Amino acid sequence: MTASEAGSKNSLSVRDNRTGKDYELEILEGDVIRAGDLRQIRVNAGDFGMMAYDPAFTNTASTRSTITEIDGEKGILRYRGYPIEELAEKSSFLEVAYLILKGELPTKDALSQFVEDVTTHTYVHQNITKLLSAFRYDAHAMGMMISSVAGLSTFYPEAKDIGDPRTRWIQMVRLLAKMPTIAAFTYRHHRGLPYVFPENELSYTANFLNMLFRIGVTQFRPNPVLERALDILFILHADHEQNCSTTAMRVIGSSRGEPYSALAGAMSALWGPLHGGANEAVLRMLTEIGDVKNVPSFIASVKAGERRLMGFGHRVYKAYDPRANVIKRTAHEVFQVTGRNPLLDIAVELEKIALGEDYFVSRNLYPNVDFYSGLIYEAMGFPVEMFPVLFAIPRTVGWLAQWEEMLLDKEQKIARPRQVYRGSPQRAYVPIGKRG
Repeated sequence: MTASEAGSKNSLSVRDNRTGKDYELEILEGDVIRAGDLRQIRVNAGDFGMMAYDPAFTNTASTRSTITEIDGEKGILRYRGYPIEELAEKSSFLEVAYLILKGELPTKDALSQFVEDVTTHTYVHQNITKLLSAFRYDAHAMGMMISSVAGLSTFYPEAKDIGDPRTRWIQMVRLLAKMPTIAAFTYRHHRGLPYVFPENELSYTANFLNMLFRIGVTQFRPNPVLERALDILFILHADHEQNCSTTAMRVIGSSRGEPYSALAGAMSALWGPLHGGANEAVLRMLTEIGDVKNVPSFIASVKAGERRLMGFGHRVYKAYDPRANVIKRTAHEVFQVTGRNPLLDIAVELEKIALGEDYFVSRNLYPNVDFYSGLIYEAMGFPVEMFPVLFAIPRTVGWLAQWEEMLLDKEQKIARPRQVYRGSPQRAYVPIGKRG
């Protein structure tokens, strides 16, 4: 085959030097090959065939998705084709939720109906409050959330009929609606306060803030700046492609179980400190630095390998996280209402110095979404244990959209990765009296 002939074919030529055999693998859209096509590469007819070894799936595409596009090299994040910056500036969280779930921005009437549907499903069964009350006073909010969401499946047995589009939609609306209610109840539980139930005339985020913070008044209206800030944060966290928790949602959902249990599993993945706990780590770091004048010495210790720079860098982004720019602006607006947190000055100075040094820029260590979000949450009165909960509420939208996309994808099956076995070969059983 000539070079020109080889260049005209959309395929990959592979030679197995063990056998001298040549193979041709089709290259699909997106510069990928099917892992299953590697199976034909084998030394003997009885061999299993070639596999790709990819710990943590760093270079494995498990699905074709139309939901979220990320270009880490260019710092691009889009939901259904719409840039995150435009959505954060012009849209509301429920409008973005509709976009992610349905694939298109809603008409005025469609959005009005969607908001009404979500609003009328915000109440939870009284037995859920009994479940929450059974937890210790110091139980972690995320553990309470996970247990409660899993428990919701027992209240809606029809949710198992995942093949019915209408049934799927009702469960998605229910989960989106009830997540803030359960989250607010966990917060009140910790403080020994009576639960505040939803008020249908409030917006999604205003209702959440009302259930959290209303004390001693018949009406609670949050500051519009704080209400909008939380709405923006929810938009920024709504989905982020095939991350750890989304993969968990898809893997659990691939068994064709109901969505409540799958979502509880996704929340469990999010709870891990390497996933949903990064903004808490940023707060600890800024508190440790203590003062703007200590930033240069802290930077020096990071470069010396003595400390870690939290809130910088990302598994996907090799440029500035587009969400970080939006959050930075939002932080300044929030502090105009709540008062300026001195940690913000430390954060700004840390960012300024780090972005001015080749040590960090050459390593693609730019601020990510977690760098400023914790500061905003703290300023609004949230304890750090609520941070992963605040992440889970909006990410519910992305998890559900990814779950349904997986169900409707005819190429998907129950998830079952392969392994490379490196244990003992076959051994004879030794009776216990003869061991040792």
